[in-house]
Amino acid sequence: MIIQRVVLNSRPGKNGVPVAENFRLEQSTIVDTIQAGQVRVRTLYLSVDPYMRCRMNEDTGSDYLLPWQLSEVADGGGIGVVEESKHDNLAKGDFVTSFSWPWQTVAILDGSLLQKLVPQLVNGHLSYFLGAAGMTGLTALLGVREKGHVAVGANQTMVVSGAAGACGSLAGQIGRLEGCSRVVGIAGTDEKCSILVQEMGFDAAVNYKKGNVAEQLRELCPGGVDVYFDNVGGDISDTVISQMNQNSHIILCGQISQYNKDVPYPPPLPPDIEKIQKERNITRERFLVLNYMDKQEASILQLCQWIQEGKLKVRETVVEGLANIGAAFQSMMNGGNIGKQIVSVSK
Repeated sequence: MIIQRVVLNSRPGKNGVPVAENFRLEQSTIVDTIQAGQVRVRTLYLSVDPYMRCRMNEDTGSDYLLPWQLSEVADGGGIGVVEESKHDNLAKGDFVTSFSWPWQTVAILDGSLLQKLVPQLVNGHLSYFLGAAGMTGLTALLGVREKGHVAVGANQTMVVSGAAGACGSLAGQIGRLEGCSRVVGIAGTDEKCSILVQEMGFDAAVNYKKGNVAEQLRELCPGGVDVYFDNVGGDISDTVISQMNQNSHIILCGQISQYNKDVPYPPPLPPDIEKIQKERNITRERFLVLNYMDKQEASILQLCQWIQEGKLKVRETVVEGLANIGAAFQSMMNGGNIGKQIVSVSK
């Protein structure tokens, strides 16, 4: 059977900026028959995520992420429909997902490594299982619950950087649902800031490309910052940390501003900011959602319930066609998308 697939064409280098040309669309073939325990699936949606930048390097710098190999098919979160099955628990027409879905139009996969999906849980929006009701939502929810120390009635202020992105846009809403009294986002355009406030219930948002971020934060967070959901690192995070309160908490989710730099993860703080962190007893611990997989099922159900009830607003940037996945990746890394970046492969 002839298929299309996307392979890693070149590496940007540890300090390079990824471009669409780092990926290559090519034609390939898969066998026509499947073995016992396997399923043939047609790909519907693929997830494009910031962590994938690390997989473009020869060394990901992580013990849980494998690098993509040159001229080999890339992979990540994906959703598809079963076209043929020789697995006892999966049938033709079932919708399934995997964290290691190959970037190709049709694939033969081990059925035991797939998770069956129930579209009704997300009001029929299958792609949500890659975002708000998937790993992205889990990261936001478990990050807030495990590292944010949010308590109802504690009058806490949360700041979220990268707030219009896939995880940040959910994290701010979840912070509110979990008990924060004030939520302030940081994003890169007036449009994104407007969406955060008008659609997603943030109290305020700062466009970090306009004006003085420190002054705006002081005005919007007069009582200081109690919880910081950090998606970006760098200068923005240094500015937020300098305004954090005694015994406050940093949820170290991502450091997208540092992903094109050859630095350790998490990147060390500048000496003056590290001094503030220690003097104010601010927690800043590495957070990995994979360490909390025993809480996955209950957390996914909670996210789905909030989606069904309209309490969790979901934004996606959808790009049509497997051929455009490289461009989608480049756009995401440049901060061009709002919400979750999804590639729609076929209908």
